[in-house]
Amino acid sequence: MLVRLEERFLTDRLSRANLRRLLRHGHASVWVCEQNDVLAGNAVVLYRRRTSIARLYSLVVHPDYLRRGIARTLLAAAESEAAGRGCRELRLEVRPDNQPATCLYRKSGYAVTGKAGKFYEDGTDALRMRKYLDPVTGEPAGRQRRRRPAPAAPCATA
Repeated sequence: MLVRLEERFLTDRLSRANLRRLLRHGHASVWVCEQNDVLAGNAVVLYRRRTSIARLYSLVVHPDYLRRGIARTLLAAAESEAAGRGCRELRLEVRPDNQPATCLYRKSGYAVTGKAGKFYEDGTDALRMRKYLDPVTGEPAGRQRRRRPAPAAPCATA
């Protein structure tokens, strides 16, 4: 099922081998959202030993199920799980031209911390983002050591 969802995207998708490795790996969590017996979305978070930083490795939503709150729900589950494991922050990379995703992350409390050059298959850079987590609630931490966030890009709502 996960592979079929990934195959709906032309680039930047996880291969069958990569998904298999992630599912067998002891330091990854995978969430799925099913609607009407269809895999509507999934999220993958990676954890490393001896660090309080988790990484949102992948968050995808089936094109037929966009704008239904699935990405927001998967993101909240990932944050809650990471905080429950004692992680103090969740990091991610996102395509700068993926406005729905960047808006979701900004609205969810993520700040841009830099760029990763030629990060994607097509040579596009990625925005690096992070959110500090409260280890109990998974919500933004009360007192955060933050770099000055980049100015927010306007988010479209329809």
